Amino acid sequence: MQLAKRLEKIPPYLFAELNRKREELIAQGVDIINMAVGDPDKPTPASILQAMREAIDDAANHNYPPYQGTQEFREAVVRWMERRFGVRELNPNTEVVCSIGSKEAIHNTFLAFVEAGDYTLIPDPGYPVYRTSTIFAGGEPFTMPLKAENQFLPDLSIIPEEIARKAKMLWINYPNNPTGALATWELFAELVAFCRQYDILLCHDHAYSEMAYDGYKPPSILQIPGAKDVAIEFHSLSKSYNMTGWRIGFAVGNAYAISGLSQVKTNVDSGVFKAIQKAAIAAYSTDEAELKAVMSVYQNRRDIIVKGLQSLGWPIAPPKATLYVWVPVPAGYSSTEFATLLLDKCGILVPPGNGYGASGEGYFRIALTIADERLAEAIQRMQDSGIRYC
Repeated sequence: MQLAKRLEKIPPYLFAELNRKREELIAQGVDIINMAVGDPDKPTPASILQAMREAIDDAANHNYPPYQGTQEFREAVVRWMERRFGVRELNPNTEVVCSIGSKEAIHNTFLAFVEAGDYTLIPDPGYPVYRTSTIFAGGEPFTMPLKAENQFLPDLSIIPEEIARKAKMLWINYPNNPTGALATWELFAELVAFCRQYDILLCHDHAYSEMAYDGYKPPSILQIPGAKDVAIEFHSLSKSYNMTGWRIGFAVGNAYAISGLSQVKTNVDSGVFKAIQKAAIAAYSTDEAELKAVMSVYQNRRDIIVKGLQSLGWPIAPPKATLYVWVPVPAGYSSTEFATLLLDKCGILVPPGNGYGASGEGYFRIALTIADERLAEAIQRMQDSGIRYC
């Protein structure tokens, strides 16, 4: 037998490879501090668990769900989008689709719109799925470098006219993984105008919409006037509600794009278990104080890491959103070399920045998804090993 040639163009998924290395070292008896994956370590809120228990006991939820999501779920999404972002007049029947987390919906949107010869405009560094899904769909990725001097925002002026005219999709993700950068209203407006000019589907991966600190509230691309003419937005309950394993989210926005995504989904999956949709509805009614309590945990962890790295000479400021801290490597090291140094000398596992694209070279990413004392221990191990920025 022979694998499809498309797999030759796709490297092993970054986090699968990191997990393999972690398991090898654990088997050798190494105490690994794993700061690689953004998988929340706190339990799902009790109100969501209770809604799930009740839904499981209801036999009406034991059959196949509607492909697009239950009417109740989609209407809850519409209410949440209005309450959270002030986005009004969304049609739950044509402008919302339930997804198996964000990753599935992101990948299937590429299958709905990209063919051989098409370009996708993707951020670099960025979520690796943007590139691999382009390749799976037969397209060509054109990377938009996210640079520190531009606050890790894309510069649309670097996109050649011929590429823009062949592009089917433009992807953004703010608050940004891995950099933690924030979008501006001006950028959102520029993106909407650009995509309207070139008839490009604008896709906003908004997985970290609720993971924000210091009073910051990340906006939705759909708040920009006219955005729904060209844009869809992807939301996930994974990070905000400690529900990574539950696999539920939604896509919302342009009706034509939602219909394309829905058509793919009806052919490749059978929807999300209705009991999980019931739990998600409860999540969207979670008390604001309870959400703030969850965010305060991550904000405290952010402060531990940022202050600790600053004490070791790193010139970084605390990010205002996401579960991550994007950290420059010291002079004389590549991203991979420094990540290897941390693993070998300190037992600290972090992903090198170039795992998110060529423009991620010179950085590594820290996930704030382990206990405070382990984060503090990581800083102490670095100090004891003489690891400093300068």
